[in-house]
Amino acid sequence: MKSSVGALLGKIEFPLLLAGLVMAAGLWGFVELVEAARATTLHAFDTQILLAFRNSGQPDSPIGPSWLPGAVRDITALGSSAVLILLTTAMILYLLLIRRPGTALFVFAAIAGGQVLSSLLKLEVDRPRPDLVSHLVTETSLSFPSGHAMLSAITYLTLGSLAARFLPDRRTKIFVLCLAVLITVMVGASRVYLGVHWPSDVLAGWCAGFAWAMLCWLAARLLQWRKVVAGSD
Repeated sequence: MKSSVGALLGKIEFPLLLAGLVMAAGLWGFVELVEAARATTLHAFDTQILLAFRNSGQPDSPIGPSWLPGAVRDITALGSSAVLILLTTAMILYLLLIRRPGTALFVFAAIAGGQVLSSLLKLEVDRPRPDLVSHLVTETSLSFPSGHAMLSAITYLTLGSLAARFLPDRRTKIFVLCLAVLITVMVGASRVYLGVHWPSDVLAGWCAGFAWAMLCWLAARLLQWRKVVAGSD
């Protein structure tokens, strides 16, 4: 009896511990990257990676075949506000249709809160866009952190973790969560390739996004325990 109780507690505590570690690592990484973003001289890490996506000595010429910039623009669109709002709205409407208003409200608060946080962080750091290479898309907002990277992490991880709770087996759950992480990584990498973000902007977006997503996941577990947010049943 004691061993079964201990095993149950272990299953409950490990995900919570892992989420806490991801949150702490994300916050620590973000704070470190803020210092790099506010430095008066550019870090070699930023310049070297950004230039690695351009042909040698040609900052206006991206590497790869002629079709690649268009494909990368398509990938970066997965992190655009229009696409993320569409996905979030679809999920909220679905949750309302199946009579899960508490969960729908939680999804809205989690993702809208992340959007507000991203905008406030941009204003606080006030870092301009890179001017080392040409921009392959037009951007007018501030650079740090990458909103595409941060909001992709928040939206895809929040929706992915929510969807995973309703899936029947562990392999399917892992697949959905890995897909959410993969899309987040691809969107962030696309921002560097397009020349509209320093690599540290994207890393900071990932750090902040993962930390916020884990905080929301922990909040969802608490609300589920209090019967405010629906469980996997």
